[in-house]
Amino acid sequence: MTTHILTLICADRPGLIHDVTAGILDIDGNIVENAQFADPATALFCMRTVVDTEVTDADAVATAVRHRLGDTDIQRLHVRPADVRPRTMIMVSRADHCLVDLLYRWRNDLLPVDIPVVVSNHADLGDLVRSHGIEFVHIPVTADTKADAEAHLLDLVREHRIDLVVLARYMQILSDNLCAALAGRAVNIHHSFLPGFKGAKPYHQAHERGVKLVGATAHFVTADLDEGPIIEQDVARVHHAMTANDLVALGQDTERLVLARAVRYLAEDRVLLIGDRTVVFN
Repeated sequence: MTTHILTLICADRPGLIHDVTAGILDIDGNIVENAQFADPATALFCMRTVVDTEVTDADAVATAVRHRLGDTDIQRLHVRPADVRPRTMIMVSRADHCLVDLLYRWRNDLLPVDIPVVVSNHADLGDLVRSHGIEFVHIPVTADTKADAEAHLLDLVREHRIDLVVLARYMQILSDNLCAALAGRAVNIHHSFLPGFKGAKPYHQAHERGVKLVGATAHFVTADLDEGPIIEQDVARVHHAMTANDLVALGQDTERLVLARAVRYLAEDRVLLIGDRTVVFN
C-alpha cells in the first residue's frame, strides 16, 4: 500500500465530499485521515485527505478524484506520496537559534523534510552546517551585488529542486522579483509584539515599553514586508523583573518553536492558501 496526501481547494457546493470519496473508492483507496473547511467569506472548500491505496502513481489518484469532481471550479488539486519529503533550503544570517533547532529536529527525524543546502549572507555558520553533512553556500549581499546574489540563489533553488525555502532569521529584504519567484513556497519568522516595534533592537524597545507578552509569527514571504499570510503564531508571558536580555532569550525560544511548527505544517501539506489567509489543518 502507498499512502498519499491529497489537498483540494475548490468552489464550495453540495456533494463535494461525496465526489472526492467516490474518486478514492474508484481506486480502492481507504481514507485514514481527513479534514475539511468551507470558508463562508470566499465560498471556497478546503480539504486535506490521507489515503492508503495500492495505486502508487499520485497523478492517477488525482485523476480519479478530478473525474468525479467534474466541472467543479478547482483552484488546487494536489496529490503526493506521504513519504516524499519536501526538499528544503534554509537561509540564515548570523543568529543561529532557529537554524540549530531545525537541524536538531531534522537530524532526529522530528521534521519530515530533506535539507540539501543552507544559504547565508555571512560565513559564520558554515562549520556548523557542514558538520551535519549539509552543503553550505555563502552568498554575500551588498547593494551593488543584490541582483547577482538573488540570481545565484534561484540557481540553487533549481539545482537542488527546492520545494520549500525557510528564512530562519535571514536578515536581508528579498526583492519583489524574488518574492514572486518563491511565492507560496517561502516562509519567514518574525518577532511580533502588540504594539509592533520596528527597526533596530525590537526586544529592547519592548522592554522600555514594559510589554507583558513577546511573540513570534511565521508567515509566507511576499513583496509586502512582514505582511504575508500567517501560518503560525505564539506568545510568551513577560515578567516586570525581566531584563532586555531576558526578553531576547524568551523571544528567540518563541521564534524557534513557531518556525519549527510552521515548517512541519508545510512539510505535511497542512497549510492551504486562500487569498491573503491560510487554512491550517493542524
